Amino acid sequence: MRGAGLSVSLAEDLDAVAALTSVEWTDRSIVHEVYAATLVKRQAQRPTFDALFDLYFPRLVGGGVAQAQRAAEAEEHGEAAPVRDNAAALEAFREALAEALERGDEQRLQELAAEMVGRFGAMPGRGPGLSSWSAYTALQRVAPSQLVERIVAALLGEGLTEEEAERSAGRRIGAFTATVEADARRRIAEEKGAEHVANVALRPSIDRIDFTSARKADLEEMRREIYPLARRLAARLTKEHHARRRGPLDFRHTVRASMSTGGVPIATHHRPKRPHRTELVVLCDVSGSVANFAQFTLLLVFAMRESFQKVRAFTFIDHVHEVTHHFKPGADVVDVMSDLAASTSHAALWGRTNYGRALTKFAEEHSDAIGSKTSLLILGDARSNYSDLAADVLKEMAGTVRHAWWLNPEHRRHWGTGDSAAPAYGDLVDMVECRNLTQLAEFVHDLAL
Repeated sequence: MRGAGLSVSLAEDLDAVAALTSVEWTDRSIVHEVYAATLVKRQAQRPTFDALFDLYFPRLVGGGVAQAQRAAEAEEHGEAAPVRDNAAALEAFREALAEALERGDEQRLQELAAEMVGRFGAMPGRGPGLSSWSAYTALQRVAPSQLVERIVAALLGEGLTEEEAERSAGRRIGAFTATVEADARRRIAEEKGAEHVANVALRPSIDRIDFTSARKADLEEMRREIYPLARRLAARLTKEHHARRRGPLDFRHTVRASMSTGGVPIATHHRPKRPHRTELVVLCDVSGSVANFAQFTLLLVFAMRESFQKVRAFTFIDHVHEVTHHFKPGADVVDVMSDLAASTSHAALWGRTNYGRALTKFAEEHSDAIGSKTSLLILGDARSNYSDLAADVLKEMAGTVRHAWWLNPEHRRHWGTGDSAAPAYGDLVDMVECRNLTQLAEFVHDLAL
């Protein structure tokens, strides 16, 4: 778990051992839940824990390995390999899968996932007895995503609305896909060892997945994590503000109060600490793969807007467009994301990212947004398409505001490569690497503190 980025202390190790001595080991699901209850701290970490548990304590052993080895040996000797995925067999399997997905039969879906990897995901190895397994190959052949319309039709017959049916069908397909991927990992672990698979093939927990490489399912899970993350950050900030609430020592008040104890200052008194909250202006590049990073940052900032005195947000590709009005109190995260995606078209006039033009337009049209009490936060990968950087404009803006940061979703080792202007802009503002939710949460916490 530590290798996958999940923190586990010695005390939690001991808790897990103590808990496992109190339950029966005959039921794998009980052992699974006990481990999870003692070692997992947040729901976002649960998928990573489940994948690791399945590697080290597999639900099945074998179930297809021998079949693939026989196929490889038959091919090596010039014999016809068993027909596993002809059109009739594939159609029959898809029919069984569709029925199980319509019913939501978890047990049957687990059996079908194992069968699917064994029949359609086996990849003969380069040597005798060697094989490998590919969830991607199995999913491409069976294409469960093409069954969505059929599942939706079945759910509509059960009285669900169209929106509810589509959402439920998407969840079922996503869960089945994850089960197929888990079974492929299990089979590879039998051949190469669980540690190898954990180090090579296991995706990190959702809060450590890079924004720029996240899949569609990852992005949906990140959206669900944004508001719980904001609540945890807000609670942490409240606690830390409370600890720091005392201002400088009030000497007169302390001496006056000490008269009742013979001049001994038993209790000190302090002047009230002046509350300070940041006025924040966020300027976001919403082009290409950095759009998701910018949108998640905006969602987190606005979910914590009570921690700031004032927040204004602008998006750009080569033209600046204000989007503050999309973040209404109590707004649904899906609606906000949809509105932001729709407004992206207003941020592009020429179709290519141009930081110099965007910075210049912001300075010309929205100079009233920044001042001596404002903190400026720029989001983007600083890849300028070799255009003019307008460094003098950014320098003047940085000199106007209280502080200026630039969050960059690219790894630091890529800064300055190709058309990256990160080093040049980093000389004018504080350039900060921010590739995942963990780094984003830490930055927003420090920004609001």
